[in-house]
Amino acid sequence: MQGHIALVGMMGVGKTAVGQEIARQLGVPFHDSDAEIERAAAMTIPEIFDRDGEAFFRRRESEVLARILSGARGVVSTGGGAWIQPQNRTLLREHAISIWLDADLDTLWHRVKLRPTRPLLMTDDPRGTLAKLIETRSPVYARADLRVRTDSKSDIETSARRVIAAIGRIRPEFLEGS
Repeated sequence: MQGHIALVGMMGVGKTAVGQEIARQLGVPFHDSDAEIERAAAMTIPEIFDRDGEAFFRRRESEVLARILSGARGVVSTGGGAWIQPQNRTLLREHAISIWLDADLDTLWHRVKLRPTRPLLMTDDPRGTLAKLIETRSPVYARADLRVRTDSKSDIETSARRVIAAIGRIRPEFLEGS
């Protein structure tokens, strides 16, 4: 593999689960940027948001991504807002092929509605907030190198195979040596 595979997309789309499976299938390391931020801060993301705010979190997110991408090739699961930040898009474009995992509102809502770990959904209307986030973020996610649809009918292994196949169709050289 010639670099990193970076998964971008909305919260709940499956970046972590699918990313772990892609890494397993390709025999490369997996990194979850949110998990690494939590580990470094010794706090959960909601706690970071509460204590330090979103701007602070976004700065730490960029630092963690830069560290991950400077290391050995692998698969990187990014937080839902990481790709939205221009400096992160630049960094990811320099070191990775970006894959937008995309799912519809109903699929995403089903996956995130009972999770108290989504600080951006701590609103009076979390489903409406999620819909608005999808609306505003989708045009930015569309700037990724590839788009792979996921849904509630596709298991993790199938989604991972779809991502690998999509990369193989447009950048077969990227997967050489995997």
